Amino acid sequence: MQEKILVLDFGGQYNQLIARRVRDNNVYAEILPYTTDIAAIAAGNYKGIILTGGPNSVFDPLSPHYSADLLKMGIPVLGICYGCQLMAWMTGGTVETARQSEYGGINMRVRKTNSTLFEGVPEESVVWMSHTDYISSPPEGFEVTASTDACPTAAMENSRLKLYAVQFHPEVTHSEYGGKVLKNFLYGICGCTGEWRMEDFIDKSVTQLREKIGSRKVILGLSGGVDSSVAAALISRAVGKQLTCIFVDHGLMRKGEADSVEETFTTGFDLNFVRVNCKDQFLHSLAGVTDPEEKRKIIGREFYRIFWDQIRGEGDSGFFAQGTIYPDCIESGKGSADTIKTHHNRVNIPDDVVFEGVIEPLSELFKDEVRKVGEMLGLPTELIWRQPFPGPGLGVRIIGEVTEEKINVLQDADWVLRDEMGKNGYEKQLSQFFCVLPDVRTVGVMGDHRTYEHLIAIRAVTTDDFMTAQWAKIPYDILARVSSRITNEVKQVNRVVYDITTKPPATVEWL
Repeated sequence: MQEKILVLDFGGQYNQLIARRVRDNNVYAEILPYTTDIAAIAAGNYKGIILTGGPNSVFDPLSPHYSADLLKMGIPVLGICYGCQLMAWMTGGTVETARQSEYGGINMRVRKTNSTLFEGVPEESVVWMSHTDYISSPPEGFEVTASTDACPTAAMENSRLKLYAVQFHPEVTHSEYGGKVLKNFLYGICGCTGEWRMEDFIDKSVTQLREKIGSRKVILGLSGGVDSSVAAALISRAVGKQLTCIFVDHGLMRKGEADSVEETFTTGFDLNFVRVNCKDQFLHSLAGVTDPEEKRKIIGREFYRIFWDQIRGEGDSGFFAQGTIYPDCIESGKGSADTIKTHHNRVNIPDDVVFEGVIEPLSELFKDEVRKVGEMLGLPTELIWRQPFPGPGLGVRIIGEVTEEKINVLQDADWVLRDEMGKNGYEKQLSQFFCVLPDVRTVGVMGDHRTYEHLIAIRAVTTDDFMTAQWAKIPYDILARVSSRITNEVKQVNRVVYDITTKPPATVEWL
């Protein structure tokens, strides 16, 4: 039986990051909301439980709480931030509003050097704090194992009951030895052996897919993105030409990407590939439309209308496959337990289209794990590491009306940017970068002639989680080359500007 850790979510912003850090140690982790019944947890055969952080105060009766019976199951528990305070609250300790809040990097002193949780951690190190409450009085039977100047209980434990808690965030890279703390919990306290391997996942998935699908057909909507492409490659390995991938080409992808997707899946994989060319239909539907939300609705509506019409034409469809990944389908501790987070990867099937079931072969994986699987399955590097791309495509990177002329201008400019970043290797330092075509024309001089042409804006950001983002400090000489190439190589462009706005107040995309 696969060993696994439960991450019990109390609404913290780092819940997925905690699970990722656990998996980095070759231990499978799954996330459940704090509303999960204790009987379900007991039946889960977990090697350990991690209580996440959260934005609330435990002494507020409306805050998320849990039965103290969770701490009496004999399963090792690690509380992080709010989870630390919750453990103290559930076992008779005192939690109060701190006189001095702690945010960011803080110097911490380990007070119990023989603690299994802090084995190999120096007596002094920097940890990442983010709290306004603190444990003023630890519960009876607990020993304070670390402290800071403003937080007397930065960590505590009751090793007899296998209960451990840290006020800081070991899952973030800003905590110098946070990775060591988590590893100590997983291996030294929970007794994990590290069985989680991507190779095992592929072999196991192929076997399960063959058993479930049998001789029936599978239909998959292929967007050309990482998730659907890896799902297609995995299912193809399992059942070959029983899989039909439908690729709706709305003409709003980046330059050359639609052809690249077709080449990849018609030459490198054993499956049926159907490309539906419908650029003219989308342009007709978008004619005269300038409102960004209306454009999104039209693109989404037309996409699914064409997609489902094509599926109806395929006849007996068997199973429907989606590239849903783990963050798309976990429940959040911030909301109702019976509300699954809505995401573009989860598609609503029309009533008149009947499938025997839905297949989501990547639903246990995070994005970087999906990329690893893609590499092992032989997908091209440029596809696996494809930049994040909005569902409506270039339709939301063109301000104002979408026309064929504007699509061509933006595709050419964006290709120059990507080509230049790839040549100098700077793309590896960026989380996302792209061109935008604002509804603006400017005066210029080209070849002694006055011009009145398009302006291109460049957007490039660095971020860990896309919740916040910094504009990228691309060297001036690189920006100069990009600007020179765009204005020289792309017709109808005479000016290039660079967006230097953080998120917040801006978003990464312009629309």
